[in-house]
Formats: sequence, structure tokens, C-alpha cells
Amino acid sequence: MEKRFMSDERTQVMTAAGIVRGYLYDGIYVFKGMPYARAQRFQKPEDTPPWEGVRDCTSYGYVSPLLNQERPVGELLVPHRYWLMDEHCQNLNVWTPGTDGAKRPVLVWLHGGGYSAGSAIEQAAYEGENMSRLGDVVVVSVNHRLNILGYLDLSPYGERYEDSGNAGGNDIIAALKWVRKNIAAFGGDPGNVTVFGQSGGGGKVVTLLQSPEADGLYHRGAVISGVLPDGLMGSVSNDSRPLVRAMLAELNLTKEQVSELETLPYELLAKAYNRVAPRLKAAGEYVGCVPRPGKSYLGNPMNVDFREETADVPLMVGTVYGEFAFAPLIYDKRKMTRQDGAALITGRYGREAAGRLLPLYENAYPHRNPADLMVLDGMFRRYASEFIAKRAALGRGAVYSYLFDADFPVEGGKPAWHCADLAFFFHNTALVPSANIPGVTDRLEECMFGALIAFAKSGDPNHDGLPAWPRCDAREERTMLFNGSPHVRVNFDRELLDAFQEIAKKEEERARAEADIRH
Repeated sequence: MEKRFMSDERTQVMTAAGIVRGYLYDGIYVFKGMPYARAQRFQKPEDTPPWEGVRDCTSYGYVSPLLNQERPVGELLVPHRYWLMDEHCQNLNVWTPGTDGAKRPVLVWLHGGGYSAGSAIEQAAYEGENMSRLGDVVVVSVNHRLNILGYLDLSPYGERYEDSGNAGGNDIIAALKWVRKNIAAFGGDPGNVTVFGQSGGGGKVVTLLQSPEADGLYHRGAVISGVLPDGLMGSVSNDSRPLVRAMLAELNLTKEQVSELETLPYELLAKAYNRVAPRLKAAGEYVGCVPRPGKSYLGNPMNVDFREETADVPLMVGTVYGEFAFAPLIYDKRKMTRQDGAALITGRYGREAAGRLLPLYENAYPHRNPADLMVLDGMFRRYASEFIAKRAALGRGAVYSYLFDADFPVEGGKPAWHCADLAFFFHNTALVPSANIPGVTDRLEECMFGALIAFAKSGDPNHDGLPAWPRCDAREERTMLFNGSPHVRVNFDRELLDAFQEIAKKEEERARAEADIRH
């Protein structure tokens, strides 16, 4: 079928800063690289200055510089798109069915990669076209400052740097302010905004809940593999002076010359940071690259409680079965009986541990071969479950729990890995070859995509293509298992997670040593 393309005065939109021109392709208007703010290094973002004429927004904008060069590995599991980098990366992308003044739900995507890496377009699965068309929604994806550009606390060195430790988060808030001010011109409803993100992006959703300046800029949140404990990506120390002193020394600067960090080439800053940070991290010192608790961000809600002001925000929170399952499997379920799988687990963990774990695993996952216990995520899932219980105990905004539990046609049935669910939520399995599971993908994609769209529209993920999915309460976590036959289980894996905790830590360490964890 012939597809229509157009880019002229009919694909122009007036924003608060000036006119932008995108393009129309196959029924979806696309605007790329639109600036939502500008910022000096380490400073809070400011409004984009107005421009004259028409701004071309048909090309993706810069993404944040990275501390390290990415490597082309794991692309079969998580296909990537790397892009041009520059620290002036405060730009966003919009997909919309019409610039017609209709009040469509708005979904704002916050990318993964922790707070140090990634971008709004990094994964092929992030493409917003299908979500916009099939869901009749407006999709926005956001670039912002990362790593030491976005999360390096210099506040001990002057008021000018008061919030440098959260510059990246302030960029995200600036993007949400842009959405509130401009999205109606793109056919979106500024009064119905869902923020959703995966991994570090899910962590950013949680950070927004704890950031007073973000209040009222969003109305729902989806946290996808993103409940992250303090210390996972950095240290829990908040004293940044040892890090800054070490970086200054590496750069042959004194503390009186700290302002020179604002103008040095990023490559020099990154090189200095990479030389000193590992030693400091090993000693438990602050190494940045995560939000710093303070006035603008009140801290991890698992440590300091949820803010009253955001307690009514509905949330979808979930994980995937094998978050760290990137290394090649050492077993092939196609050639194994359940007894073979149990024997494998006994050989790996010992008779006593296996005797304790296998009955609990059978109860939690009766449809799986016991060998899959070897790649079960016991970290993201446990933290998410604790987060859900604490949030549900408030008795305010609804909380919905899910687990992505699919197996893929890789290595004889590889359980879902970190990021494996994204193609399904975005309705982009056609862009991710490994996401195509015979007899499963089409229905599962409709279930998951439909749930996210229903949630964005009403705060409730239930829809006609899905079994009833009740909200959680303080006593019961009612988890939707997204697999070949989606269904809800109640408190189904609590005992298993408790018993598996110590082994899970060792398996996580093993997985990190054997394979890159993709984002």
C-alpha cells in the first residue's frame, strides 16, 4: 500500500519559542530534535530563546555524551541506534496522529542506561510511531544531560552549583514544562500526561515522584524494571568533596579553580573521572552519576517515604523474569526433562539449597523447567515487590504489578532479559527480530500495548483483551504475568524471593562478569 509523505507549511506547528516544521508519514506527524531548554554546564536549564522563521525539526537532536565508548555486542537481544553526542542535548521528539487540537493522552518516554548512558532514540524499540498510531496518543521522548554533566554535585564549592547534582533531573522537569506549555498544539492533552521509563528511565519516574518542582506536570507513571536501590549504580555517600578533589588533582587544578570544570572539554572531564571514580567507589565514596538527595529531590522513597503530594498518582510497576539473562544459557530446555532441570539446579547450588528452593520454584512457576531458576531475577523483582507493597499501603493512587514472563526463540527458549519487554509495550516487535515468538507475540503484544495505553488514558490498565487485573493493596500483590497465557497471581513468589536472596546476589555478580548488561 502506498504511504503518504509530506513536509511543508502543512506540517508546521507554532510553539512558545517559534515555528517548527516536522513531517507527515503514513498518517503520523513526526517532529525530531525540538529544543525544550538550554543550559550552561552544571546549571539549571532555562527556557529556549525564541527564534525567527521556521525551525527544521526533521532530524534527531544531539544525545548526551557518554563516559565510555559503547561496544557493538548483544544487538540480537537489544538492537541499538547510536547517535551524535553533544552536551547541549536538551531536545525531544514528538509523534502524533494530528496537530488538530484534539486532547489525546500524552506519553513521555524516559530512556534507560541508568543515569549515565542511553538516549531517547538508543533502542530500535523506542520508536514512537506505532504507539501513536495504534493508541491514538501523543508520544514524546526526551534527551537530557547524563553522568557527570547531569549528576555531579559541586555544591560545596559555591551557591552557583547548588543543584548540579540533579541537573539531569532538572532537564527532565524542563521537558515536562515544555509539554505542559506546548503539547496542545501537537494534539495532546497537557492535563493527561503519563511518564514511563525502563531501567534508569523507570528510576527517573520514581525520582519525579520525589521532586516537588515536577508536581502537576504528569498524572500517571509506569516504572519498567526501574525500582533501583541506593548503591546499585553509585555509592550512598552524599559527600562529593573527595571525588571533586580527586578530579581536580587529576586535571592539575586547585579547588580555587573549580570553575574551570565548566569550560574544559568534556573528554578531559570524563578521562579524569574514569581514572579516579573506581577507587573512590570501592571505598564507598560519592561518585556521582545518580540523583543527589536535597531540596529538589527528596530521596529514594524506600528510604524517606513517598511524598504526600504525589501519593495519588497511579502507577504500573514491573520487571522481567531474567533481568540479567544476557550470557549464553548453559542448558537447553528442548532436550531436558523437569528431572534433568532439577538435577542441574542441585549440582549448581547444592542439595540443601536446592531442596529448599525447588518446591518454592515449582509453586511460583509451575509452567517452567526448574533449570530456569538459574536465570531468575531475584533483585529487580524483589525491590519492585517491596516498592509496590509500600506504595499500596498508602491507600491512595492505584498500583498495578506485572512480570514479563515470556520465553524467546533464542538458545532453545531463553527467558526474558532486561529490555525484552519494550518492543511489546511500544508495539514494535516488528523492529526487534528476536521478539517474534511463534504463536505468542501477536497476542502478547496486543495485551501489553493495550494495557499501557489503557493506563495512560484512565489510570487503569484493564482492557478487553486482558484478564481482569486488580490493583494491589498492602497485603496482596496481584501480579499480571505477561506470557503466552497472561494471568494474575497473588503473592506468588514472596517465599521464593526470600529464600533465593543470597543466591540471587551471586548469580547477579556472575552474570555481570560473563556478559554486558544491555540498556
